Amino acid sequence: MRILKLVGTLAIWMIGAVCTVAAIDSNDPVLTALRGPGNAALSAASFAVVAVLIRRGHVGSLIGKLLVLLWILPPFALLGAQLLFEAGKREVLRTEPALARSLGRHFVVGYTSFDEVADLAEKGLIGGVYVARHNVAGRTAAAVKAELAALQARRRAAGLPPLIVAADQEGGIVAHLAPPLTALPALATLVGLPPDLRQRRAEAFGRIHGRELAELGVNLNFAPVLDLKPAAGHNLFDHNTLIGQRAIADDPAVVGEIARAYVHGLESAGVGATLKHFPGLGRVRSDTHLFDASLDAPVEVLQAADWRPFREVLAASNAAVMVGHVSMPAIDPGRPASHSKRVIDGILRKEWGYQGLVITDDLVMGAIYQHDVCTAVVEALDAGADLLLVAFDGAQFYRIFTCAADAAAQGRLDQATLQLSDARLQQRISSQPASPRVAAQRAGD
Repeated sequence: MRILKLVGTLAIWMIGAVCTVAAIDSNDPVLTALRGPGNAALSAASFAVVAVLIRRGHVGSLIGKLLVLLWILPPFALLGAQLLFEAGKREVLRTEPALARSLGRHFVVGYTSFDEVADLAEKGLIGGVYVARHNVAGRTAAAVKAELAALQARRRAAGLPPLIVAADQEGGIVAHLAPPLTALPALATLVGLPPDLRQRRAEAFGRIHGRELAELGVNLNFAPVLDLKPAAGHNLFDHNTLIGQRAIADDPAVVGEIARAYVHGLESAGVGATLKHFPGLGRVRSDTHLFDASLDAPVEVLQAADWRPFREVLAASNAAVMVGHVSMPAIDPGRPASHSKRVIDGILRKEWGYQGLVITDDLVMGAIYQHDVCTAVVEALDAGADLLLVAFDGAQFYRIFTCAADAAAQGRLDQATLQLSDARLQQRISSQPASPRVAAQRAGD
């Protein structure tokens, strides 16, 4: 009986310590489930445990008093974390307008609150929004379309260029806007068809996605996936990226052929494509959502295989390219490609001559966020990344923007690189093709 009592007491201490740490770090992206009702539940549970401890006389000893104190801490730690978050948010919202617009155009953010993201858009603190599954769940296409149109209207009223509106609509297991949009099969399902037929089907998939996304108000699709299908099949260490299920094929020629047709279909509807995840995740055994990952293949092998579809489709389209968080020891040891100047400026810009948009993979991923986020932000901008994605947890935008603003104030951002990036963004906005439907409306005006 005494052993059980001892085990119970130790458990109460351990759980109290875990709850306190969770409360202190409640704004961390891995603890998004704690926000809102979760915070309220944690506070209520803390007070309930304190009441039970007091009722059972635990305040009669020093150890008991310390235990009660431990369980009192979580609600106050939550309050402190929230106050710090609000203070940081307020500072960002008070950013001087010229700086806000200069830096803000480089950020695409996910959101849960329309009013909050509209405020960011009106102040020029962001250049785009990412529409996720939770933004459309349980809603009609008409309701989502009206919300995005309202965002753009408020953007125009502020005298700012249109927002980039991005989404993940690959088909197959990644079709975040289906429903309300059509759920299409993955492009990989076309591989077994004769070449002519699979090209026509891929372009048709692109046209369907493009037409529906454009109608909704989305102008940039984070698709297609050009990573080669892993030769070893299912990766037991990949629980989030799931490249084995999303990749088109293991043959670079087939991947390029299908992707090129799909991209043309998207573009014919006025929606831009985004090739991902350069430099390729097919050979990677770790999951960048959670951990660091390394692409150890020789550069010659990557050029002949993994990079071939990227280079071919970029040369034949106006697609953007998403750079992943995998590092390449042969190019830039220890630094993810998403903020590597040797990768973005050295390979994509100089070696390939690519002058389209480069966007980072979500900065709210373990391969970035478990390290120095500010370093990643500054290095990504200095490397020539045009858009920094903050998707999974849009609340992290305030911290990430502060990193860029502080670097700008200290003169640590490469202004020449930023000016080139600004020009690319302006070119993208001015050359963004209208969907056939919008073009017809304009012709009739």
